[in-house]
Amino acid sequence: MSSFQGFAMALGGRVGVGNIAGVATAIFYGGPGALFWMWVYALLGAASAFAESTAGQIWKTEDNGEYCSGPAQYIARGLRCKPLAILYALAAVVAFGLTGPTVQSYNIADSVRNAFHIPPLVTGIVIAILFAIIVAGGAKRIGSFASYVVPFMAGVYIVLMVIILGANIMRVPAMFGLIFRCAFNKEAALGAIFGSTIMWGVKRGVYSSEAGQGSGEQASSAAEVSHPVKQGLAQAFSVYIDTLVVCTATGLMILCTGCYNIVDGAGNALVETLPGIEAGTGYTQAAIDTVFPGFGSAFISIAVLFFAFTTLLSFGYYAKPNVIFLTGDEKKAKVVCAIIVVVQVIMTIYGSANSSALVWNIADVGVGLIAWFNLLGLLFLVKPVAALLKDFEKQKKLGLDPVFVPEDCSIKNAELWHEITNEHYSDLIAEKNRVMGTAESKKD
Repeated sequence: MSSFQGFAMALGGRVGVGNIAGVATAIFYGGPGALFWMWVYALLGAASAFAESTAGQIWKTEDNGEYCSGPAQYIARGLRCKPLAILYALAAVVAFGLTGPTVQSYNIADSVRNAFHIPPLVTGIVIAILFAIIVAGGAKRIGSFASYVVPFMAGVYIVLMVIILGANIMRVPAMFGLIFRCAFNKEAALGAIFGSTIMWGVKRGVYSSEAGQGSGEQASSAAEVSHPVKQGLAQAFSVYIDTLVVCTATGLMILCTGCYNIVDGAGNALVETLPGIEAGTGYTQAAIDTVFPGFGSAFISIAVLFFAFTTLLSFGYYAKPNVIFLTGDEKKAKVVCAIIVVVQVIMTIYGSANSSALVWNIADVGVGLIAWFNLLGLLFLVKPVAALLKDFEKQKKLGLDPVFVPEDCSIKNAELWHEITNEHYSDLIAEKNRVMGTAESKKD
């Protein structure tokens, strides 16, 4: 797929219910200050997203005409630590095949029920059928769908946020002040939940951006680029869009309109402006209704439908590279992948009919597993990733369109790149050799 389609698929995975329901949940348990800690995590997460996407591009393989990679591949091929790679692959199959779909389908069904009074189970079945149809088309169909849907929905959502903030412009400075006071335990009324502020800000930031989990990398590695760093930078940018733009939009809408509840660790209400409304999409729907009465429920329902559905589709692809790695056999992988899709369909239906607390807890288990194994592997791959960034910057300074030659960065086990550059970027290789040869001769 194209670089943009890989970016859109990964962004579709990042921009999901975490940006709408997740932000509301963070405010419910951690107060307004949780938004600040989501921003902090975004800055750190962008670095891990860059590293994992760059590493994935370096050590990607090819399977039936599609590029294939993931933390399991770069841990095994780059770090040469197969036991850790196997642990990640097993955890990823569980996270993307079993635990991940539940929270997506729940929030779709919940928002549709709030807006259109359709039973959650009916919504879950319809979503499961659509999911199976699109996933059957492979990565290219998923990437094509995401490249149209994600930019449009994110754009509309941000425009709506600007309108609502414009209508509440006098409250915006006070809301930023409240966020920072709560983030550093300076708001007396909410001082009792300071630990929860940091914990929930980071938890929902991790879930929303997916940075550090290696999941977005599995989509971005399917992209065709001339240098791994190109896709690494695109993935770092997608984290900023997800958290600094979309999550912030949601948080400010909720806070400026006063449509939220906050509880302490024991479940006692500290702030209650929406009695009886469970933390989730209902907060954002209520916030939009303050400016556009009756429009909030329908719009958020549609936004959650597309955001969560593109995330669900990305899960349909993310499991595949890990299955291929574990089986090492094309025929076996196809059978296992088909079984996983069936499990994802079942979990999609199951999640739609369960409670908010249950599905978020299930999802957090999967996220925690893959994040630990992936980040441990990345710690030992800092050197090769830094070498590629240096190579990329060097070529840019010489006015080149950077192209990757493994030997130039002392990278091993990246043989596929010789085929990629010979087939698609031979002109860039020739130009690189000419310009760098000239530069070396001038230096002599």
